[in-house]
Amino acid sequence: MGHLKYIEVENFKSYKDVQKIGPFRNFTAIIGPNGSGKSNLMDAISFVLGERTNNLRVKKLSDLIHGAPVGQAVSNRASVTAVYTEDDGTETQFSRVIHSTTSDYKINKLTVSAHEYQAALEKIGIFIKAKNFLVYQGAVEQIAMKNPKERTQLFEQISRSGELASEYDKLKAEMMKAEEDTQFNYHKKKGIAAEKKEARMEKEEAEKYKRLRVQLAEKQTQLQLFKLFYNEQYIDHYQEELEMKGKEMGKLSSKKEKVEEHIKEKKKDHGRLTRELAKMEQEIRESEVELNKKRPLYIKAKEKSAHTQKKLEAAKKSLRAAMKAKETHEQEIKQLEEELEEVKLKKAEYEEQVQEESQSQGKDMTLEDSQVQEYNKLKEEAGMRAARYHQELESINREQKADQDKLDNESRKKTELVNKIKQKEHELEENKKRVEKLNDYIRTSEQSVEEQRTLCKTLQEEVSEAKEKIKEINSDLDSVTDQLGEAKVDKHESSRRAKKQELTENLQRLFPGVHGRLLDLCQPSHKRYQIAVTKVLGKNMDAIIVDAEKTARDCIQYMKEQRAEPETFLPLDFIEVRPVDERLREIREPRNVKLVFDIMQYDPPQIKKALLFACGNALVCETTEDARKMCFHGRERHKAVALDGTLFQKSGIISGGASDLKAKARRWDEKQVINLKNRKDKLTEDLKEAMKKKRKESELSTIQSQIRGLETRLKYSITDRDNTQRKHIANNEKELQKYRTEIATFDPRIQQIEERMAQREEAINAVKDRMNRVEDEVFREFCASIGVDNIRKYEEKELRVQQERAKKRLEFENQKSRLMNQLEYERSRDTMENVNRWQKNVEADEKEMEKLKKDETKHMKLIDELMKKLEEHRQHKITKKSEVDDKESEANDIRRQQQVVQKEITALQKQMTSMENKLETRRQERHSLLIMCKVTAFFCLCVCARVHDALGENNCFCSLCSSWKTWS
Repeated sequence: MGHLKYIEVENFKSYKDVQKIGPFRNFTAIIGPNGSGKSNLMDAISFVLGERTNNLRVKKLSDLIHGAPVGQAVSNRASVTAVYTEDDGTETQFSRVIHSTTSDYKINKLTVSAHEYQAALEKIGIFIKAKNFLVYQGAVEQIAMKNPKERTQLFEQISRSGELASEYDKLKAEMMKAEEDTQFNYHKKKGIAAEKKEARMEKEEAEKYKRLRVQLAEKQTQLQLFKLFYNEQYIDHYQEELEMKGKEMGKLSSKKEKVEEHIKEKKKDHGRLTRELAKMEQEIRESEVELNKKRPLYIKAKEKSAHTQKKLEAAKKSLRAAMKAKETHEQEIKQLEEELEEVKLKKAEYEEQVQEESQSQGKDMTLEDSQVQEYNKLKEEAGMRAARYHQELESINREQKADQDKLDNESRKKTELVNKIKQKEHELEENKKRVEKLNDYIRTSEQSVEEQRTLCKTLQEEVSEAKEKIKEINSDLDSVTDQLGEAKVDKHESSRRAKKQELTENLQRLFPGVHGRLLDLCQPSHKRYQIAVTKVLGKNMDAIIVDAEKTARDCIQYMKEQRAEPETFLPLDFIEVRPVDERLREIREPRNVKLVFDIMQYDPPQIKKALLFACGNALVCETTEDARKMCFHGRERHKAVALDGTLFQKSGIISGGASDLKAKARRWDEKQVINLKNRKDKLTEDLKEAMKKKRKESELSTIQSQIRGLETRLKYSITDRDNTQRKHIANNEKELQKYRTEIATFDPRIQQIEERMAQREEAINAVKDRMNRVEDEVFREFCASIGVDNIRKYEEKELRVQQERAKKRLEFENQKSRLMNQLEYERSRDTMENVNRWQKNVEADEKEMEKLKKDETKHMKLIDELMKKLEEHRQHKITKKSEVDDKESEANDIRRQQQVVQKEITALQKQMTSMENKLETRRQERHSLLIMCKVTAFFCLCVCARVHDALGENNCFCSLCSSWKTWS
């Protein structure tokens, strides 16, 4: 295969003058920046290979000349030459030259027509129309976006196979016609050969028929004779058997009567014991009701005892606190009395000390009588001279003493207020402690009330739900009972079916993948479809559905080990199911035609595949005629079944609904009865549970009474707390505030009095100074005689001692006054009253506690007696129940004996019926044989002769003439 060697362009688009591009290899890539001429090179290749102008990105042919698009064409001519090299080295030049608006084609520099030029290109595999030589931008994406039909057309265009389409269609039609003619001739020849063979066989068969006809006549004669002979023997044998079975039936009937009498006796005993058991259960229920009535009283008494116990403990605690406060108070009074005695003693000791000091000083400082008289005389003179000052001093001293009294009074009042404040603070503290205790009790009570309310709400919900559930269960029980009453089916399962059920339960227990039997997992949507569905399901009706083939194999192995009967298994992962034909659901004529699968209800959803496998696309129709139409008269045949069980299969087989089919269909009703029985048992159990919950009403009443008691005590406690907070504490705080306000006014008054006294002290000192000057003038000579500077030194010495003594005495008096006031206040506090009050409360609570304990013991004793009585009833009930179970077990044993006897009687009856049927059948056969002999010209003598010849007997009974024939 050749390749493009190089391209030579002259004044073509962006290539000015002559430019040679190449050489090219089998794979050549051209790269360069934008505007370097890559696309123009592709346009040059397209141009020389015959591409049209509109595909070269120009409007007219002259625009391909260099510079022409901008109006500056370098020439009126341009050309492109492609040199193509063959594998043997032969080169071919393809040139295309532009002259203004026209172009010429040249091959090896010789001008040729456009058609010759295209033909030369096609020889080397370049088809201009198919465009198989260049791939333009977007061409790949365009091809990828084509649909299969458009892509096929493109391939046909590239390969030019589309040009041969008409010829291909013509030849194909001729070929088909020739094949049809050949087939027709072959079938014609084959038919002629078959007709020839069939004619030959018919001839041979006719000859054979004649021979067999003669043999048949002989054999029939011999056969009828043997049938008649053995028929008589069978009749005699069956009659003997019937007589023996009749005797056995008599024995079994007498045995059955004895068993029935025995059962009546056992039933009578069982009924008596059942009534006694019911009476005991009634007594137990009454005892439980009475116990439930007594329990709330005991709980209430216990609650009261607990509350009183708490109250008693609180009272004892308060009593201990009061006694402790009393002891503390007594100790404080004793201590104050001791302190007062100590002050009095100290004062007495001080007075004695003063007296001793006065006596000792008197001995040292005693003046002579003349000096004393002179002193007194001078003192009188000084007093006379300073009388005015004395009066002024006395006046000031009176005012000073009045202020001192006021000061002492204010101080005393202040001390009393301080004591009152202490008392009120103590009362306030006690009230706050009481409020805290009440808050703790209220918090505990509220928590208890909340817990009781939660429990009460839970019990109310349970009781309400129980009542609603009892109502619903009773309604459902009535409905189930009605349905059981309406079901007209046999309630006793056969032993074989019971074994099958037991096998299914064992498999489900041992292998988790076993779902159950198809009969138990699905149900027709209406009773009228039962026979039709039974017919369609057929043997799959009892099939066991499993999840996997392995599970089925495990079940089969287990059944082999247990020697169980064979069963059919449907593994969901193994069976192949065709999808439902949706067209069958759109059938409008005949009316009411439905898919059998659509009228089935099934659970769980996993068995859908197995049900679809068993039903297929079978249709159920109202009538037999509709089923026949659906099977045979449509364009397609469909498996159809009528409501009476008549089944039409695609193959043309028709099977009707026999009586055994109706018996099988009744199993749907039996299944429904079993389900109803199970539902009834479940509803009964639910009813018992609901009744147990409903009996909690007594407990609910007890809790409600407890809540009311707690709420009452809580209300009283809250009222007490609020009163304490609003009244006592508020009053204490109000009085404290009042006292503190009052005590705050004492300091300014005391300060004011002290300031006045200080000012007055200054005035006293001034008056005393003037009085001292007068005394100095009067006592000048006297002081000189006694050796003192002035008389005041002598007097001050004596006065200082007197003042110190007075001050000391005042201190003793103040201490004594303070202690007496405090002692008086402490004695005014009656702490014994609080102790007595709490003692009375404790005594009252102890009496109440003792009374409540007696009530609690009394109720507990009653409950114990009732519990003991209830336990005795229960033990008697267990004993009686055991007796009832024993009697029921004995009755069941006798019933089983009765069932065994009944089964023997039934089996014997079936055998006798079978014997009678066989006997009647033999008589009918004998009659038919004799009639046939008569019809077929076998007369009496002939029959008798045949019997004689066949059996070799001289005596033969002729059934036609009812006489014996003797042959010699």
